[in-house]
Amino acid sequence: MTVRTLFPTLVYEADLAAERGWATLGEDLADATAMLAEEDRAGRAWCKANAYAGYTSYASLDDLPVRAPAFADLKRVLDRHVAAFAKELHFDLGGRRLKLDSLWVNVLEPKGAHSGHIHPHSAISGTLYLDTPPGAGALKLEDPRLPMMMAAPSPSADAPEAHRRFVYLAPRPGTLYLWESWLRHEVTPNAAKTPRVSVSFNYA
Repeated sequence: MTVRTLFPTLVYEADLAAERGWATLGEDLADATAMLAEEDRAGRAWCKANAYAGYTSYASLDDLPVRAPAFADLKRVLDRHVAAFAKELHFDLGGRRLKLDSLWVNVLEPKGAHSGHIHPHSAISGTLYLDTPPGAGALKLEDPRLPMMMAAPSPSADAPEAHRRFVYLAPRPGTLYLWESWLRHEVTPNAAKTPRVSVSFNYA
């Protein structure tokens, strides 16, 4: 008997906190994020108008690597990890490389969440976590086949991670996750007493 594993969904995880230079980069990113949250009036207005529990630069600033050196340094780190993930995915890029398309910061206040969504017009998306206090919301990933399963039974309670309908990832400061942009995901409610801080991005 042969059982094949076909059409895998890959998720890339790296611990940037273990890499050389993270202490400085992590601190610089935290300072830059705090500065944006304080000074980005357009971003704060968008968050208020859209009931975002905290601050995000998603709808207001699209030039963070130019605006602050910390994000330029981060881009160089992300370029390397995205290239490694693209290789694992066996992407045929015709000799080219994926390029950073957008990058934004998220300061999610207690009780804040982000409902399920995908990232259209991108190839790889991801998030780097800067501050994940105890109880901070997990990254919830959804089996992309879910809408087509119809009468399929639910997996058993002890099913391996690869066979579950939903997978919850609990990041630490410095954790980097990458996934293909079509993968539906969400942020569960932040049950911590302080904000959950991250930097998200797309490569196209």
